[in-house]
Amino acid sequence: MLRPGSYINWDWYKSHEGREVIMSIMHRNMHRRKVFGLLEKPSLPPNLNPEEIRYKIFVSGRSGVGKTSTIAKLSGNEVPVTHSETPGIQTSVVYWPTKLVQVDKVVMFRLELWDAGENALKKFDHVMPACKDHTDAVVFVFSFMDKASFEDLPQQMSRIIEPTDDYVKFIIGTKYDLNPHSEIPQREVVDFQQQWQIPHR
Repeated sequence: MLRPGSYINWDWYKSHEGREVIMSIMHRNMHRRKVFGLLEKPSLPPNLNPEEIRYKIFVSGRSGVGKTSTIAKLSGNEVPVTHSETPGIQTSVVYWPTKLVQVDKVVMFRLELWDAGENALKKFDHVMPACKDHTDAVVFVFSFMDKASFEDLPQQMSRIIEPTDDYVKFIIGTKYDLNPHSEIPQREVVDFQQQWQIPHR
């Protein structure tokens, strides 16, 4: 069995080829990644044509739990300092290259992160189907400072995931740094993980 991370050739990022590819997905100051539109792609050197592996990830949760901030964190961008309801559907496309050890091949992971505002989901019938269409994974977000957002998770999961769906499911709890004031006992989190068979570490 391979160790976590052993699929990736980490030294490749230090190579000339690796640096060229990294530069294509970073802003000029190299401090953060570029976020691409659904129809955009990185501009790679002509001699590089890595295989593209796509994943669509739908991020779900009640308003105010931190879905947009979670996506900003996952995509390596600045976290908004103020909260505002996401109007309709917001998509963020993040590219991340790597070189696989087993096949000695460079691949480009393309992650589509889909976020829909709670009001838009309730108001427009087409929003949920658009978010679920060709989705590979669903990330359910709750806030440790909002017990209602945690208690709403089973309803969300039942509403989004059909018995025939084979989505990968993740649960992310936000604002854990404010844990001394958490409204959710650890025991309830463990019980939820066991009941819904959600892996945890």
